[in-house]
Amino acid sequence: MITDIEVYFSAGCGRCERFATPDCSTRQWIRGLTELRRICLESGLVETLKWAHPCYMHGDRNVVIIGAFRGDFRLSFFNAALMKDPKGVLEKQGSNTRHPDMFRFTKNTQVAEMEPVIRSYLVEAMGYAEAGIKPPKEEGELELPDELLEALESDLELAEAFYSLTPGRQKSYVINLNSAKKSETRTTRIAKFRDKILAGKGATER
Repeated sequence: MITDIEVYFSAGCGRCERFATPDCSTRQWIRGLTELRRICLESGLVETLKWAHPCYMHGDRNVVIIGAFRGDFRLSFFNAALMKDPKGVLEKQGSNTRHPDMFRFTKNTQVAEMEPVIRSYLVEAMGYAEAGIKPPKEEGELELPDELLEALESDLELAEAFYSLTPGRQKSYVINLNSAKKSETRTTRIAKFRDKILAGKGATER
């Protein structure tokens, strides 16, 4: 994975063999990705690099993260349960995601067209971050380990795959990770589980 955020905008995230090639997903969407970066920075967010993707923070909290795929590119919100979404434009990462959490773009020109809405949503999210407001626990909600939450919030591809898993498969990873006493062990297991999650399998499946 890359360690310099400028590399993301020039060559990609470094997660696959398409890195630094014309086939990298960031190449197709570079105009839109650059526009999203500009909007985030002009909104006063602090730019960081997490899990090889541009992540934007406020009040020492993650607010949004940018990602690119073959079919679309996205601006995803952390703590999405707080977002009011008055325009009804946010979409879910996967079928089992509880709350709509992202702007999904399929044309580079859509960012400029939606800039006023994007800015207003960023202001809302920054307000929650500045006030230290977090979404309440929901009844029946699967409580994910902090290490898994951090990985999902920072790795868009992993998040989409995890939230597309059946509830039973999601639970299998939570049980496995919670059995580890040390945070370092849980983080290591998540890295090892990544390919299995992307393949749509549970923790105990081969």
